[in-house]
Order: sequence, then structure tokens, then C-alpha cells
Amino acid sequence: MLAGAAPQRDTPGHGRYEGVHRERQIEVAVQLFEAMGIARDDKEGRQDWVLRGFRQFDAPVSLVLTYDRELDPGATCHFDLGALAYGITLAAWDRGLGTVINGQGITRSDIVREVAGIPDDEAIEVCIAMGYPDDDFAANSVKSHRIPNDGLVSYVGFEG
Repeated sequence: MLAGAAPQRDTPGHGRYEGVHRERQIEVAVQLFEAMGIARDDKEGRQDWVLRGFRQFDAPVSLVLTYDRELDPGATCHFDLGALAYGITLAAWDRGLGTVINGQGITRSDIVREVAGIPDDEAIEVCIAMGYPDDDFAANSVKSHRIPNDGLVSYVGFEG
């Protein structure tokens, strides 16, 4: 990626965020960089942070979630893998392990496939970095701002 190689994901990425999604992306980046003491003009520090995502945040374990390509297109396998990732994350945290669900680490699915020995008939969807959390690592104290539930959910049929 540093040499300018294009992403090569098994499942399509979303592309560049726009509008409110871009604003939220910038907001959490500012929070993280401030916590880490990385100045806006610190290109080396910012680059190291990006590379950390490709290294699975230096976690000792990376789970790579895949699905059978025969299920494309339109199957619920993407939803199913999201539910699996959520379940793994909750189970890990319950046992004292930390996790990061990470799409950046599979930006080059071809390389992940080769290193992990994943067969071509499996599509790589997402990965989960896992290890014991470092509570002293500044970025781990960052809590992104959230939209209140009523800004995301419509309740129909529950009016009284």
C-alpha cells in the first residue's frame, strides 16, 4: 500500500465517505490523534497510525471471517458474518480480551489469502484483531461521540 498498490478486496469497499459520514470520520480521527499526541502536521505519526490498522493494531491474533463465494450475490452471508463478528467480540470481551473489527486489514485480500492459506472459493469479508487490551495505550481511552438512539430509530406502533 505504501508503494501505491490499489486496494484489492474480495468484497467491495464503500469508497470515500461523504457528508455526515465524512464529518464523523474526521471527528473520531481528531479524537484519536489528540489522544495519541499526533499533531495535524505530523505526517510520520499519522502514517504510523494508518499502518497500525494494516498490522491489526499489533494484536497477537487476527481472525479472518470468510464466506463461500457461491452465496454471492444477495445472500444474507454478510449479515450473518456481522452477527458472528459481534458474537465473537462480546465473548472475547467477556473473557478479558479486547477486539477491533477491522476492514482495513483486508484491503489487500489477495495477500491475506496467501499468508493465511484461504482457498479461492472463500471470500474475505472482515477481520477481528484480538488480544489483551492495553489500558495505558492512549487511543484505548477514546470514546467516539454517538448519535442519540432517537436519531437513528423510528418507533412505530409503540405510542402508548
